[in-house]
Amino acid sequence: MRTLSGVQSSGKLHIGNYYGAIRQFVQLQDVSEAYYFIANLHALTTVRDAKLALELTREAALAYLALGVDPKKAVLFRQSDVREVLELNWILGTVVPHSHLERAHSYKDKVARGISPDFGLFAYPVLMAADILLYGTDTVPVGKDQIQHVEFARDWAVKFNTEYVKGYDPADPEGKERGHTPGILKLPSALVQESTQTVPGIDGRKMSKSYGNTIDLFGEEKDIKKRIMSIKTDSTPVEAPKPVPGTERSADASIVSEVPLYDLLKLMLPESEFAEVDASWSVSYTQL
Repeated sequence: MRTLSGVQSSGKLHIGNYYGAIRQFVQLQDVSEAYYFIANLHALTTVRDAKLALELTREAALAYLALGVDPKKAVLFRQSDVREVLELNWILGTVVPHSHLERAHSYKDKVARGISPDFGLFAYPVLMAADILLYGTDTVPVGKDQIQHVEFARDWAVKFNTEYVKGYDPADPEGKERGHTPGILKLPSALVQESTQTVPGIDGRKMSKSYGNTIDLFGEEKDIKKRIMSIKTDSTPVEAPKPVPGTERSADASIVSEVPLYDLLKLMLPESEFAEVDASWSVSYTQL
């Protein structure tokens, strides 16, 4: 089984990158043929300074190694070093419906936030599909919010194979039946593991560099402390019980956690320590 995934080098790696992706990379390198890349081409949608782009790419590579990705077990590479991905990006783009790109979550999110997206952001899913399809990937480890990208890659691979491969049957993509021809592009599947987390940022939205709500993995202690101290908490009076996580739901779809401090503690603390936090959570501050 060949797995492939990557992390964008558009800023300092944060705990969301680790719990949402890199932790799974380390686990999968022992049980699959693993390919992991630093998505420095994707990063160009936000990083325009050439020197900074190089620095962030280098830092991302060091972070992969520091967090346990082993070059003896996995192929670790820079996205831009494989120029064929840009060729496939263009070829795929000729069969991608405009309406699909308008449905992309990242594009819709930027529009909803009043950001005017450029072509790089609009066509972002096509390059992501090229990343997946170029290497004959079987599975892509993703969080639930990233499944759409793998589905796009499958749909566009079927469309490409149907148009360019004589004898290709979408119902028999591997060409096992007599008279059928296997597709050039393999159809990937999303691998959503239970251990893959959608990590809340300090404001309750998904932790993301684009939201500015991250906690850096390798930041200075004083900077990390400042970020933690700014985590959104409830506005109830000190004598009132704190809200129980999961009992309220924001009307804002971008909010993944109403109580980010609680969810971050649940994610990072050993079970025995978190049990103490959980037991005292709904108690008022005056009772502590």
